[in-house]
Amino acid sequence: MSRRLIAVTALVLTAAALTACSGSSAPEESSASGDGGSDFGLVQDGTLTVATEGTYRPFSFHGDNGAGDLTGYDVEIIQAVADKLDLEVKFEETQWDAIFAGLDADRFDVIANQVTINDERTAKYLFSAPYTVSPGVIVVADDDDSISSFADLDGKTTAQSLTSNWNDLATESGAKVEGVEGWAQAVELLRQGRVDATINDKLTFLDYETTNSPTGLKIAAETDEAGEQAFVFTKDKKSLVEAVDAALEELRADGTLAEISDKYFGEDVTE
Repeated sequence: MSRRLIAVTALVLTAAALTACSGSSAPEESSASGDGGSDFGLVQDGTLTVATEGTYRPFSFHGDNGAGDLTGYDVEIIQAVADKLDLEVKFEETQWDAIFAGLDADRFDVIANQVTINDERTAKYLFSAPYTVSPGVIVVADDDDSISSFADLDGKTTAQSLTSNWNDLATESGAKVEGVEGWAQAVELLRQGRVDATINDKLTFLDYETTNSPTGLKIAAETDEAGEQAFVFTKDKKSLVEAVDAALEELRADGTLAEISDKYFGEDVTE
């Protein structure tokens, strides 16, 4: 054998040995699964720490009258997102008035609690793509055809919480407002015929309709603009937001978001 052929053979054998040692034939792992999501700046590598109230039905609550496991619309969606990113989930149940302070203090990676996107919040935080879109609605008795627009509320009586933005909308529409503590009391007055209507978020009505049907109520009109809810992050979590958005896009495409939505609201409220 010539010296040149021996040299070439040696080089080939050396390259083959290096390739076998490097394991380069194995598939490359994603950043989330390969390094515990360290690129995301997580509170704990490999775990998505999620702040949620745990008392906000149907979004984040405990089943079996409060004694069961944490569940809900937001809980299931963020769990599905974490699964896509190959991350474990740790839920931190936190009161609403402390939830943003906890995020600011890096106690959580994300808030999953039906947080509405608005200018004040976007100035300070990053938001994922919306996973809930919901307009305001006028709810009336299902045999009432006298109201089909907000203009029709002029001179009518609505039941509203006096501190809510729905009270402002009812007043602007010319309605007489009967003050109530919340949705349950408003619905009771409406079903008793003591008021003509109530205005609230569409999700609130859909949840009520899903869990109490038949209710004898219907939606008479919707606002032109809808509120959008999304996951919330601190400004330094850009790479995590991008990964969450990609996961949400996949979950939307494969029908998972619509399936979770239909389970809680009877229709797709994710877009």
